[in-house]
Amino acid sequence: MKKLITSPFLWLFLGYIFPFNNFAQDKKYKDYELFSRHIFEGKQLKMPYRWLIPPDFDTLNQQKNIKKYPLIVFLHGAGERGDNNLVPLTHFAPYILTENNRQKHPCFVLVPQCPKDKKWIETDWKLDAHTQPEAISEVLKNVIEIIQIMEEKYPIDTKKIYITGLSMGGFGVWDLITRYPKKFAAAVPVCGGADEKTAKKIKKLPVWAFHGALDKVVKPERSRNMVEAIKKTKGNIRYTEYPNVQHDSWKQAYQDENMWKWLFEQSK
Repeated sequence: MKKLITSPFLWLFLGYIFPFNNFAQDKKYKDYELFSRHIFEGKQLKMPYRWLIPPDFDTLNQQKNIKKYPLIVFLHGAGERGDNNLVPLTHFAPYILTENNRQKHPCFVLVPQCPKDKKWIETDWKLDAHTQPEAISEVLKNVIEIIQIMEEKYPIDTKKIYITGLSMGGFGVWDLITRYPKKFAAAVPVCGGADEKTAKKIKKLPVWAFHGALDKVVKPERSRNMVEAIKKTKGNIRYTEYPNVQHDSWKQAYQDENMWKWLFEQSK
């Protein structure tokens, strides 16, 4: 039987995380306390995750919450794997926690943590291409199950479930949306890669992909090729490539206010 283990305590964000640019600095590190800490017990493995509620959501009087909110799912990169339920916030939380996003775009946010010895999708991200595994990974299966549980527990607008991720998480985003294209209203994969043969499955899904032209970890061709494959299906695709950026293209992507505006405008 699957369980959600919830801690009543909130973790303080530790001061050793790398500093962020001015876009993210308007929030103090203590604001990471806003993400509550949980553990999901799946069939094969446990998955720590963080959960953020909208600023105007009344947790003590949920029957008064007649408003429904969007949900954003964030998949972290390889360097944030583990079980401490902290580092997955590093490259995403500072951006979603800006005053602009919290006030203009109130939403639920799910940040699961992939185990150290796993990947969101079992493939080598240094390859020029890969074939999508026949079966979904156990970790992504957990993510889908957590989403389903949260849909039952919270007033989530199921027409506005969004997913984004970077690097290994970008691969996870592409994999998940091609398996569950009707689950999501939009996707933002950053410096990831996909099986181009799956492009037709997401032709109706709004996708905005990002990559750095100088990326040596995940070649920009991985995004370029998938974008071209989607274009051939007449799909709903946008692509931004930063000419002088290496692997950390998420910094530019997540501080792009036009991206956030576009994302929250999408609805099934």
